[in-house]
Amino acid sequence: MSDYKTILVEKKEGVATITFNRPKVKNCMNPQMHLDMVDALTELEDDDEVRVLVLTGAGDSFCAGQDLKEYFYEIDDNPKARRRAREAATTWRSHKLRLFPKPTLGAVNGWCFGGAFSIVAACDIVIAADEAVFGLSEVNFGKFPGGMVTKDVNDMFHPRDALFYIFTGRKFDGKQAAAMKFVNYSVPREKLMGEVYALADELKAKHPEVLRIAKEAYKYGKRFNYEEAYAFSTAKTRELDYVAGKTWKQGFTQFKKREMKPGLGTYKWDKE
Repeated sequence: MSDYKTILVEKKEGVATITFNRPKVKNCMNPQMHLDMVDALTELEDDDEVRVLVLTGAGDSFCAGQDLKEYFYEIDDNPKARRRAREAATTWRSHKLRLFPKPTLGAVNGWCFGGAFSIVAACDIVIAADEAVFGLSEVNFGKFPGGMVTKDVNDMFHPRDALFYIFTGRKFDGKQAAAMKFVNYSVPREKLMGEVYALADELKAKHPEVLRIAKEAYKYGKRFNYEEAYAFSTAKTRELDYVAGKTWKQGFTQFKKREMKPGLGTYKWDKE
């Protein structure tokens, strides 16, 4: 892997972990972090050794949103730098991460504010520390949740919760984020990474092409009407049969032989 200025990337036993690494400023996103994330995700998406991607933050923060000084103030009068930063910021969250071809797990270990909501929204599964602190504080300094944040909040929050937190800028913790289903669930901070890596190990046992196509069927298909969704799902089923050699027949054979029960575990997809 390349060396990056704002993130750490580690690969171990099929799991890649990206750690936002600007702890002195709560891992807020400056233009360099956006460029680093575009490069890192581009490299990892084609890495056959990587089966699951985990995102977390260094120190006491996940990510405190955009760097107000470096992302907004310092390049406000520099149209080229502004455009480059915005393109990178949108590319890695709305496209690279949201449609990453492998399962993505967010581990929200601490402060999570503003633009970081789009990181959470783009991950497939998110576990938070009970003690994590979330907030949309933009209203408190004369802005509203910009970029894709309002869109993500609109998609994921109940309207009452969305407008309450957008208008007030109030904070909420990991337990409340789980109650609102912004994250899947929360655990005490000291158990967070163990919980996330245990889930990553569970996902590693699944057939990678099945997971990839299941993700595409869901993320693309939810925008279709019924007829479009049916046609797309049928096409993806045929694609899976082609690329994975009708791997489901292995599972069915193992089920018939009483070697596995689908409701209790996964089949041996790599069995000869």
